[in-house]
Amino acid sequence: MQSCQVGPTCGRGPWRDGRRGNVRRRAISFGLEAPLTLVLIHGGGTTARFWDRLIPLLGEEVLAVNLPGRADRSADLATLSVDDEVESVVGDIRSEATDGPITLVAHSSGGLVVPGVVGALGNRVGSIVLNAALVPPEGGCGIDCMKVRHREGLLIAVAAAKEAGRAVTLPGSPPDPESFRHVYGGDPLDDETLAFVVDPVRCVEDTVHHYFQAVSWSHVAGIPITYVLTEHDRPVAPRTQEEMVLRLPPPVTVIRIRSGHLLPVTDPSLFADILARTPA
Repeated sequence: MQSCQVGPTCGRGPWRDGRRGNVRRRAISFGLEAPLTLVLIHGGGTTARFWDRLIPLLGEEVLAVNLPGRADRSADLATLSVDDEVESVVGDIRSEATDGPITLVAHSSGGLVVPGVVGALGNRVGSIVLNAALVPPEGGCGIDCMKVRHREGLLIAVAAAKEAGRAVTLPGSPPDPESFRHVYGGDPLDDETLAFVVDPVRCVEDTVHHYFQAVSWSHVAGIPITYVLTEHDRPVAPRTQEEMVLRLPPPVTVIRIRSGHLLPVTDPSLFADILARTPA
């Protein structure tokens, strides 16, 4: 396992951002038959718009997908599974991406989707970048990656809801945005970033059901993985991230950044630089 640091980056060339179906797509032509596509998979409680600050800084084809239940992609949040999310992402890639190689980029609970996408696309996936992403023990579930008190609280809530005949979901945009200012760790969100994060186009109701499905990374062995570990993270504690890194199949490179949970939002230039240095 390698560990390294990265420095600042500069902006990249002209870009165009559009919408096609369930996907936020930014295309750049390099005169190549099959350019690399970065597929951006957001985490819990958000949408493809999570990546809005990052996308203009990237120099490759970009596909920022909406997981089911976002934008125009309807879904039953009470029963939404990891397999449903994988099927959605794979469908978007097959319909929207070029035929060339793919780098999967996943944030937080978006990491639960990655092994299934690799299983479906095989050698099209040339590399993987994970940022504070959930990696359960082999055959384990997303809930196994949570802090003990969060895991226990969720289990109690789900059991009580089941007994009452209802489902538990994560809430969307908060009535008081101020409650989100310090919740992600690192520096408090400034006013502009706080407004960006809680905007209803990004902050949405979400499932908890996908935290209860088994995930396996064993078949991903051999694909280069870069894990961007955020050292001031509150939702996914740094110690937990260190443990999750050890569960990944080789080869793995770890990049430790002094940041809270939302690195692609709070320092998109740095995250773009990391992606630019990732082997295709």
